[in-house]
Amino acid sequence: MGAYILKRILLMIPTLLGVMLLTFAVTQFVPGGPIERIIAQMEGNGGDERLSGGGTENMGNKGGDINSTYRGAKGLDPEIIKKLEKDFGFDKPPVERFILMMQKYVTFDFGQSYFRSKSVVSLIGEKLPVSMSLGIWLLLITYLVSIPLGIRKAVKDGTSFDIWTSAVISIGYAIPSFVLAIFLIIVFAGGSYFSWFPLRLLTSDNFADLSWWGKIKDYAWHLVLPLTSLGVGAFATMTLLTKNSFLDEIKKQYVVTARAKGLSERRVLYGHVFRNAMMLVISGFPGAFLHAFFTGSLLIEQVFSLDGLGYLTYTSVLNRDYAVVFANLYIFTLIGLVVALISDLLYMWIDPRIDFEARDV
Repeated sequence: MGAYILKRILLMIPTLLGVMLLTFAVTQFVPGGPIERIIAQMEGNGGDERLSGGGTENMGNKGGDINSTYRGAKGLDPEIIKKLEKDFGFDKPPVERFILMMQKYVTFDFGQSYFRSKSVVSLIGEKLPVSMSLGIWLLLITYLVSIPLGIRKAVKDGTSFDIWTSAVISIGYAIPSFVLAIFLIIVFAGGSYFSWFPLRLLTSDNFADLSWWGKIKDYAWHLVLPLTSLGVGAFATMTLLTKNSFLDEIKKQYVVTARAKGLSERRVLYGHVFRNAMMLVISGFPGAFLHAFFTGSLLIEQVFSLDGLGYLTYTSVLNRDYAVVFANLYIFTLIGLVVALISDLLYMWIDPRIDFEARDV
């Protein structure tokens, strides 16, 4: 076991380097960049007041509001361009910049945002609670609902219960999450009909003044609509995966033998079938985890005014804030690799017969 874990950890290094190198190479050919955006903003403002403040940190959030396209530094002193390149580290060759970046990333030193007067770590720390709120609860609710429902559908395969639940989850899967979010706002958040749920943010303005129980209720009430929007579509994949996995196991000989011995249906399902059927469900955990935390909530964050990691990454890509983009990519990739390793270890825990050490990784 120890040798396998060590081997997987060592394999994470070239994988992580490959992802970062590929992305870094792509950005070298993308039109525009942080310097071009700042030059465009300086030309739009008719001056070089940015430099009078003494550095890139004085840009604040203005870089994110640049809409013009850089066509050449007309009328700007070449020394200003050189200073911009030095401030952003673009005075070095790409290979040297990549090596220096990865050396810092090993110690999680992500530097400063190009267009915000904050470190990248502090920015991620500010947005992380929102993504964790959506991700953790979505993952828990999805598994707590989908697995029992999938087992029930497998047991009742072909019955009216199986048919109507399949229809419901299929419709839910077909509806885009942001469309459902807009519908829920219109109906339940004061859009046109009812004002039962809050429209935006994860807490109320008076959250700090509430009691501990009031804070829990306020937080939970704010999560209802975002989680409903994200969860309805997520139920379908996990439910059908669980159902099909159980159906496949129920038809096997060991189940027939267990029933012939007089074991109860509950004992057969949860004492024998459950462990084997959960293998396919566990295999989908890394993808479900990353989707819940990082990739699935961007539009929902925008609809409900939730400033999380998804929205931070999106705006950073648009604004060419590469310091934030690369840091988020590094963290997402690293977490994905670790979660995949944990998934394999869960395989071995559920079914001790699996021996990854005897196979090529």
